[in-house]
Amino acid sequence: MTVGLRHLHGGKVRDLYDAGDGRLLMVASDRVSAFDVVMAEPIPDKGRVLTAMTAFWLDRLSQLAPSHLISVDPQAVVAAAGEQPDLAGRAMLVRRADMVKLEFIVRGYLAGSAWREYEQSGTVHGAALPPGMAESAQLPEPLFTPSTKAETGHDENVSFEEAARVAGHEVAAAARDLCLAVYSEAARVAAAAGIIIADTKFELGFIDGRLSLCDEVLTPDSSRFWEEGEWEPGTTPPSFDKEPLRQWLAASGWDKRPPPPRLPPEVVDATRRRYVTAYERITGLRLADWFGGTP
Repeated sequence: MTVGLRHLHGGKVRDLYDAGDGRLLMVASDRVSAFDVVMAEPIPDKGRVLTAMTAFWLDRLSQLAPSHLISVDPQAVVAAAGEQPDLAGRAMLVRRADMVKLEFIVRGYLAGSAWREYEQSGTVHGAALPPGMAESAQLPEPLFTPSTKAETGHDENVSFEEAARVAGHEVAAAARDLCLAVYSEAARVAAAAGIIIADTKFELGFIDGRLSLCDEVLTPDSSRFWEEGEWEPGTTPPSFDKEPLRQWLAASGWDKRPPPPRLPPEVVDATRRRYVTAYERITGLRLADWFGGTP
C-alpha cells in the first residue's frame, strides 16, 4: 500500500503518516504478531475491526474524555492522503497530541503479568492484594497500573509514584482518574453484551491543554476480552483476540524466533472470527456495515 504522505512510523500493526496542519493519518493493517514476531499471513478485516472499535468507543466515551479523532470517513481520509489507496475502514485522521510518555493499564481481573507478579509476591505493581486470590479472579476494585513505553523489548510495570516522577504528579493523577472512569463505563457496556473486560491499555496525550484518549482504544489488541460464560477463577479464559493463532503456534514446536511457520487457513479464519465477534458482540453492530465492508 502506498500513501502519498510522509511516513513517520511503522509498527507491528499500525503505520503513521504526517497529514499536515497538525494532523496524522493512522492506518491499521491486517498484520498480526505473536511472541513479538510478525506473521507472514495477514488476518483479513483485523485492521477494520481495530479502527471500527476505536471509533465506537471514542464516540461512546466522549462525555468522559476528549480524543484525538477527527474522522474515519473514507472521503476525509483520501482527501488527507492525497491519493486513492485502499484505506476504507482502516484509517483514522487524528490530531497531533503531546503524548504522555507512559502507557496506562486498568486491570479489573488478575491476569497476565499482574497474575505472575501476584503469584510471586502477593502484589500487583508493588501494591499488596488480599492473600489467596486465584488467577483470573475479579479484583476488589479496578487497579490503575502504569508502565513505561519501551523503544525495544517489553514495557516495564511501574508504581504510581514512579509514573508521577516521569509525568508529574498532577498529570499522573489526572490520567488515573480518566482511565478508571473510562474503564468502568466500558466494562458496564461490555457486560451488557456478556463480555468481561479483564484489562485494557490506554495511551494519553494533551490536545489544546486537555488530556485526551489517543491511539487505539478498547480493541482486542489493547484489551483482554473474555466471554462471561467461560470465566471462572482459577482458569485462563480464552480471549477475543489472536488466541487461536497463539494456541496453534504453541503446539507447533516453533522456537519463537523468525521466521515463523506458515499459518494454516483454518487458523487465520478462526482468528478473524474472534476479532469480528468481539466487535459485533460489544457494539451490537455488523462489521459488514462498517466502511470497506461488502454487502
